[in-house]
Amino acid sequence: MNHNESPIIVGLDIGTTKIAAIAGRKNEYGKLEILGFGRANSNGVQHGQVLNIDQTIKAIQQALENCYESNPDLEISEVYVGIAGHHIKSLQTRGDIVRQDPDTEIKRPEIEQLIANQRKTFIPAGDQIIDVIPQDFHVDNIQNIKDPIGYNGVKVGANFHIITGDRNAIRNINRSVERSGLSTKDLVLQPLASASAVMSDIDMEAGVAILDIGGGTSDLAVFYEGILKHTAVIPFGGENITNDIRMGLGVLKSQAEAMKVQFGSALSDEAKTNAYITIPGLKGMPAKEISVKNLAAIIQARMSEILDFVTYHLKQVGLDSRALNGGIILTGGGSQLKHLIQLTEYTTGLNARIGLPNEHLAPNHIDELKKPMYSTCIGLILKGYSDYDHKYKEFTEKFKKVEVPRTLVQNTELTKENVTSAVASVDVSIRKQKFWDKFKNNLIDLFKEEEDQVIK
Repeated sequence: MNHNESPIIVGLDIGTTKIAAIAGRKNEYGKLEILGFGRANSNGVQHGQVLNIDQTIKAIQQALENCYESNPDLEISEVYVGIAGHHIKSLQTRGDIVRQDPDTEIKRPEIEQLIANQRKTFIPAGDQIIDVIPQDFHVDNIQNIKDPIGYNGVKVGANFHIITGDRNAIRNINRSVERSGLSTKDLVLQPLASASAVMSDIDMEAGVAILDIGGGTSDLAVFYEGILKHTAVIPFGGENITNDIRMGLGVLKSQAEAMKVQFGSALSDEAKTNAYITIPGLKGMPAKEISVKNLAAIIQARMSEILDFVTYHLKQVGLDSRALNGGIILTGGGSQLKHLIQLTEYTTGLNARIGLPNEHLAPNHIDELKKPMYSTCIGLILKGYSDYDHKYKEFTEKFKKVEVPRTLVQNTELTKENVTSAVASVDVSIRKQKFWDKFKNNLIDLFKEEEDQVIK
């Protein structure tokens, strides 16, 4: 495949409250053009784990149908899938290899072998390694090397961050994807996907914590001095807040969710004392008056608990408020709560901001995708491109481009084959433009329809 003709990569975010499928391709400026987008309500997932496979398959298929509806020209066969859940664990290891030829420069296959060796690390029975991420390398006595390719020495090694998960939970995800008619290209830890969507190189250098507040879990990734230092999955999310409201105020789950989104605040001090929400009574029962201040107090209690976990994890890896100059970036659907930035700064002592996934998007994307709830899905596409660029680099290193002498080019006759290939390349560029225009119009119509239904 020509590197200029970038592949279409699809991210599939299987969440507790929603399943989203987004197809994207990088343009000539290295920005993502979104070519298809579909979402569906999720029923078979709890706390980030697939429990009911049949319901999950139905939701994946619905999200795919909506994606095809936005762009009928799409063909989706393989996807990058996000993984979360409180079964996710991480550990630090250190590995070395003694080189066969220490006088030559270190090449990529040696580093690939070093990483592959870490997959033999002992982990508890029933767990499976999801990812092995090198942090910093060392060659002989030289420490803290970002990329050792081109160095030479007797011994090369690295510190690694290994992410593991429950074998059955991983099997359930793969089974759901396969039975939906797709294949899993790779499983990616959700906080790492979200981080790549909302974080810049400056953030990584300054030191930053990414907190993705999803429906069933809140995912944490901590970067310091350009290195991934820590990952954690906190077993609470937006669903827990909704359930707290339902139990604490004695309302239906749908009412609790609506109140949280419309009137919710993460700081009870900011809520008006004399403001009330009227909930219609069930089957002839009198209407219920609910204090906005009480609602905020319930939300604040659960959000403070999640942020206490963040503080605990940062202390575990020795990174307090003085070390992370980039502060905390909040993303995911739960980050849209009012006054959450103030509560985060108060609880953790770190500066906070909302991370939107438009850092890497081309300027002509639809506004719906700017929402932080799509950070994971867009991050999955970026992960796919990272793999693609890596393989392309390997390919070009093996097969160097051969320049054709200019005299040969000048003497080449204009053959029938040359004309045909030139016409074909023009035809491809025209079809690409039509493909993009058709998708954009379909997607705008789709959201107009949804808005009309809401107004009715």
